[in-house]
Amino acid sequence: MSEHPYLGLWVTSDGFIRHELLPGNRYREARGRRERAYEGRYEVRGTHIDYWDDTGFTADGDFRDDVLHHAGMVLRRA
Repeated sequence: MSEHPYLGLWVTSDGFIRHELLPGNRYREARGRRERAYEGRYEVRGTHIDYWDDTGFTADGDFRDDVLHHAGMVLRRA
């Protein structure tokens, strides 16, 4: 997959959840003080994102108006 416009850091309004979408289809999710709470791969198709955590957990989300909606959370660019 070529690079997409959603690369970078996305955070909740309180800063507790932080998703870093990295080149090479890898991501890191930080929660509070846990800098690497989750890590894995992702794939973006259009405005939809699918996540596959290295532990086997899966999730997805959608980008709307430069906001990431993921698992009931709203994340904005940092």
